[in-house]
Amino acid sequence: MDKLQHKLTKENLSHHTGAKKAYNKKILIGSIVATLVAATPFLFYLYEYVPDTPVWDNFLFTYKSNWYKSANAGVWVLMMKVIPLLLSLIWFFTCKHWWYHALIVPIAMFTFQVIGAIKTDVYMDELHILYLLPIMAIVFPSIYLIRAKMFNKINDSDKTMEELEEEFMLKPKTFWDKMKQYF
Repeated sequence: MDKLQHKLTKENLSHHTGAKKAYNKKILIGSIVATLVAATPFLFYLYEYVPDTPVWDNFLFTYKSNWYKSANAGVWVLMMKVIPLLLSLIWFFTCKHWWYHALIVPIAMFTFQVIGAIKTDVYMDELHILYLLPIMAIVFPSIYLIRAKMFNKINDSDKTMEELEEEFMLKPKTFWDKMKQYF
């Protein structure tokens, strides 16, 4: 009997330790995300440290601004694209609602804009809607179908909206599982 109690106590302790580690990991990740979100104004204003010259040489790379004729202006435009992309990605990966797939459209738009700002150093915001049309053609009907299915289930069951959201939510375990879900 004593051995059984000792074994049960040991199992309870290991379960408690595992739960505490998982909780600490969530707190750490949440703290990193919150710090990153709070730091976005500071990240945006990093362009102020870039010189107002056509070529910016530093120890990591050399940036030549062809379109804007100023590295400062080029990095300012890049920051205007990168910061909303970063915030949209954080929102996408932390959103717990069934409609979070709709965030793929602005993420794709900001990604095209960042690539355009880096690759060509040209103001290219006008034609990105053409690249987004195939993405929107997949995302919008998918969201509508999920919504329609949810409301059909609401009419046919006694579940609450929160329970239905839980039922429709895909719950990958890791960041890479979530990425594999889309590719």
